[in-house]
Formats: sequence, C-alpha cells, structure tokens
Amino acid sequence: MPLTEQIERVKADLQRGKFTSEASVSQGILLPILQGLGWNVFDTSLVTPEYSVENRRVDFALCRSPRQPIVFVEVKKVGNLSEAADRQLFEYAFHVGVPMAVLTDGQEWSFYLPSEQGRYDERRVYKLDMLERETDECAERLNRYLSYERVCSGEALESAKSDYQNVAQGREIKRTFPKAWNALLEEPDSLLLDLLAEKVADLCGYKPEPEDCEEFLELIRQSDTSQEARASERKVSQHSYSQTLNLQGTRTRRTGTFSIVFKGTHYQARSAKDVMTKVFELLDQENPLFLEKFADCDLGRTRKYLARNREEFYPNTPYLASSHSHPIQGWWLATNHGRVAIKKILDIAIEVSGLRPGEIEYNLE
Repeated sequence: MPLTEQIERVKADLQRGKFTSEASVSQGILLPILQGLGWNVFDTSLVTPEYSVENRRVDFALCRSPRQPIVFVEVKKVGNLSEAADRQLFEYAFHVGVPMAVLTDGQEWSFYLPSEQGRYDERRVYKLDMLERETDECAERLNRYLSYERVCSGEALESAKSDYQNVAQGREIKRTFPKAWNALLEEPDSLLLDLLAEKVADLCGYKPEPEDCEEFLELIRQSDTSQEARASERKVSQHSYSQTLNLQGTRTRRTGTFSIVFKGTHYQARSAKDVMTKVFELLDQENPLFLEKFADCDLGRTRKYLARNREEFYPNTPYLASSHSHPIQGWWLATNHGRVAIKKILDIAIEVSGLRPGEIEYNLE
C-alpha cells in the first residue's frame, strides 16, 4: 500500500479510537508507515524491535546495516506522550551515539537530534500531528526524515540538521526581540525617533521634537519593566505624555539650561540639538582636522553621525536628511537625536578632539 494510503487509513483509525495500546500503535501505525517509507520491516537486522541499550530496551532501532542503528524510535500509547518519555529516549540515544530519535504515539511524531544543545524540547526538529496536517504534508515530512533511502544515504540526517538550525535561529531571534526593543528604548536610534515623530504628525498635525519622542519612549520602557502593571502603566504613560505635549496645539516643553563653556567663554543654546551643533562648530574651529577624525571613528553603528553628503544619513528617506542635518565646513551633522544620544555623541566628539578636561563643558538639562 502506498504511503499516502497508509496515512489515510491511520487517520481514520485514530479518529475511531482503534489504537488502545503501545503494541497496537507499533503494529497498526509505525510498522506499516515504515514499510511505506521503504523499510523491510520483516528484516529484524534493519528494523530491530526491543533494541538492547545497557540493560534497557528501545522500542525500535532503524539500522543502515545490521546492529548499526542510526535512528531510535520510541512508541507510546495514543495520548500518553510526556517529558519523561523524551528523557528516556534521549538517554537511549546518548548511550549508543544514535544521531536521530523519534518519539510517537501514532498521532504525534516528534523528530529529535539528541546531540544538539538545549532542553529536550529545544532539540526537537519537527513535530507532526497526523490529524492536524494534510496527508501530503505528513507524507513529505515522514519521507524527509525517515525514508529508507534518505536515512541510509545520510540525506535524512542532513535535512534534520538544516531544519534544526532554522528552528534554533528562529528561537534565538524570538529570545532577542525583547532585548533589542529594550535597547532601542534605552538609547533610541534617530530613525526610530523620526518614524515616531512623523506618525504623530500624521495623526494630529503637530510634529514633536526628538526630545519629546525620547521622553515618550522612556515612559514605555519604564512601564515594560512590570508586566503585572503594564495595562495601568500605559494609561499613566499616556496621561504623562499628554502633559508634555498638548495636542490642542500649545507645546508645554520641559525647560532647561542648555549651555556650553569653551575655554572660559559661555554660550547659551535653545535646545540639546543646538548644543551639539555649536560644540561641533567650536571643535572644528579649534582643530581643522577634527571633523575628519570624528568621521573616521568606529562608532559601532551603521548609520552615520557625520557625512560629506547628508543623503547618507537616510538613503531611503531623503526628506528626513534635508530636515535633520546641519552643515559644518563641507560636512553634514545628523541632528535628529534625543538627549541620551546627543550626550553620547558629544562625549565621543570631545574625546576625539583631544581637549584637556575642563576645557569644554556642556549642559543638556
């Protein structure tokens, strides 16, 4: 009987509750499917039942040649899979060095690479539920990991390893999303500030300054530290932000003393952005090579702070470059930053300039 017909029969029998024991799963599901996958289930040197592993037994060992198992298969009663069954199967595989293991109750099939890293469930390559998937998909997956020809040639193992890497990468990406989001909130990138400001302007007609956006993102970061109070803190954040930016058209900005003291001379500024541009102008006047040296610094980011061509700041959104850059002696300085980012930029600039401590000081508060 072809594999797809075997799968259709198994599905129908599972729905009727025909398989009531491990033995019935082995005889009525596993062995017929293995036969459909090209295994000679009557040759016990290739499909070995009750394979002995240090005084214990694994239900079936699939062998390329007699007594050389490459896949272990552990069978459980329908609906009786558990973490203990995973552990038992892994112990079997570790003792013998078998690279692939399969745990099934006939309906669910889990394919593992025991030698990989992580918890038992993290070493699972694929989970197949016969009643949830289409027959063709079931056949494709079973062929991919368990067909006799692919197992013997090593293709099945290579496919499993490739699929595992994809699963592991996806898992690592999901783990990293919260860290990346927190990093963006702690030190917002200028593009994030741009996107937020543009969306606010689209919705209400008033465009916030980078400092407004940065304060709003900081409120989000603080609220995210407590999952239990997240819903209520979002309301607090929204209320707090409405005090910072009046959407009726009257801006109530936080006032501060923006200033610079350079070699005894005091300069006033209107904003953190003005402080940054003035510091760069002063450092350029002090040392004509300063801008070149700053541009050559490895600042650990892909988007530039200083460029010869301002379109380099936002190659895909040139309108942002025109409104968020400042010219300095043949260079362009990107200006769309919050206070945290501006402080970082200024500290790097002062270090690059080589000025002695106390020769230049600035205030962004």
